[in-house]
Amino acid sequence: MFDKSLVLQKLNEVLNSKQILVDEPMSKHSTFKIGGNADFFVMPSSIEEVQSIFKISGECDVPVTVLGNGSNILVSDNGIAGIVCSFGSPFSYIKPQDDKVLVGAGTILGAVSKWAGENSLTGMEFAVGIPGSVGGAVFMNAGAYDGEMKNVVTGVTAVSFDGKIFHYDANQLGFAYRHSIFQDNNQIICEIELSLEKGNQEEISSKMKDFTQRRIQKQPLEFPSAGSTFKRPEGYFAGTLIEQTGLKGFRIGGAEVSPKHAGFVVNTDHATAADVLELIHEVQRRVNEKHHVMLQPEVRMIGKFN
Repeated sequence: MFDKSLVLQKLNEVLNSKQILVDEPMSKHSTFKIGGNADFFVMPSSIEEVQSIFKISGECDVPVTVLGNGSNILVSDNGIAGIVCSFGSPFSYIKPQDDKVLVGAGTILGAVSKWAGENSLTGMEFAVGIPGSVGGAVFMNAGAYDGEMKNVVTGVTAVSFDGKIFHYDANQLGFAYRHSIFQDNNQIICEIELSLEKGNQEEISSKMKDFTQRRIQKQPLEFPSAGSTFKRPEGYFAGTLIEQTGLKGFRIGGAEVSPKHAGFVVNTDHATAADVLELIHEVQRRVNEKHHVMLQPEVRMIGKFN
C-alpha cells in the first residue's frame, strides 16, 4: 500500500493546491453521477505536469487513472485507489495552425464541434451532442451519425507512464470500431491534431441542428447516464435487441433500461455502481438467452469492483 501523506507531499511540490482534491467523490466527475471517492483527484495544466504526476506514481508505487469528461465510464462504489488524473478545463484549448487544429485532450467535443461550425469547418458535426472530452473520444474512437474521430484525427501527442513523449500520425493510431491504439499501449493522450475541411456554414449549422434534435427526441438526456451502454454487435443494434427482449423500463435499484431508448442504462434514483453492473449483466444474460448474441459493454468499469 502506498504512503498517502508522501504522495500528497510530492503532488504539492509540482501542482498548486487548487489542482489537488483529496478523497474526492467521483460522482461529481462522472456523467452517470455514480462513484465512490478517489484518494487524489488532480487536474494537470501541461504535459510537463502530467510527466511529473507519472514520475510520482513510479516513485511512490501509486496507481494512476486517467479521465476526461467522465462520460462512458462507471466508477465503482468503492472509489478509485491512488491518483485520478483529470484532463479537464486546464487542458482545454483550441489552436488553429495553418490547415490543422490543435486541441487539448480535456476540450469538450461539443465545444470543438461548435467552434468548427462557427469557423465554417466541416467534419465535426457528428460530435455536437457527444458528452465527452476530445481525449476520451480519441481513446474510444467515438462516433455518431456515420461520423467517427478516425475521420478527422491526423495526429496525437501522448505521454507514457515513464514520462516519454510520443507523436503519432493518423496511420499509427490503430483506429477501429470503438478502439484506438491507446487502449493497448498504456499511453495517455494529451493533445490532438484535427484536419477539418472548409464548408458552407449554413449547411454545417443545419446538420448540427438536425443531429441535436434527433438526440433530444431519441435519447434519455433528462437522466444521468454514461451514454450508449453497449457496443453495436455485428449485424444488429444493441437497443433493438434489448427492446425485443422486453427489457425497456427494466430496473434494478436506481438503475433502469431507458424506456425512451433501450440502448441506454440511466440513473433514475440514486443508483449505485452495483445496481448498474447487475443490470448490465442481467441484460446480457437475457438478450443472449433469446437472441444468442452476447452484448459487450461500451462503458468502461473503473475503480475497485468486488
